[in-house]
Amino acid sequence: MITMDDIIREGHPTLREVAKEVELPLSEEDIELGKRMQEFLKNSQDPELAEKYKLRGGVGLAAPQLNISKRIIAIEIPSQSEEDTEPLLSTVMYNPKIVSHSVQQAALEEGEGCLSVDRPVPGYVIRNARITVTYHDINGEEHKIRLKNYMAIVVQHEIDHINGIMFYDHINEEHPNYAPDDVIFIQ
Repeated sequence: MITMDDIIREGHPTLREVAKEVELPLSEEDIELGKRMQEFLKNSQDPELAEKYKLRGGVGLAAPQLNISKRIIAIEIPSQSEEDTEPLLSTVMYNPKIVSHSVQQAALEEGEGCLSVDRPVPGYVIRNARITVTYHDINGEEHKIRLKNYMAIVVQHEIDHINGIMFYDHINEEHPNYAPDDVIFIQ
């Protein structure tokens, strides 16, 4: 089981590397890694397990955060309503690639956080409001999906990790709370 002790923190060189493509067909090792990453996210969102194992809640995790320089990300975005228990997005993406994006930009009103960053980093992280992503799933099948707003931001954050980019690289250093007038703010 993956715990917070397995997650490397900012300053570790692996977080700044461009991760390597995963070979297809997927190896048992890569399939198992994806499953464990997904399990971590689900556990981190379960209040009892999170407390028991001292997990910080997360909606995304990239293999480089586990000091594994491979293009693998796991996403687990829970439903926003109590009636609907199905997650908004629950998948492991192998070799994800953004193939198109909107001109419209968006940012989380509260800013972004990261399991590899143990400090608050104030400021707006300006990203694309809509993206189209291609990837292979845990069964090796190819997918092309369109995402918008919160889901698009989460996936862009994780794809940044496999490209050696940290979320705060997007924050305007001199004016952290600057955002162009046409940016959509997401709660």
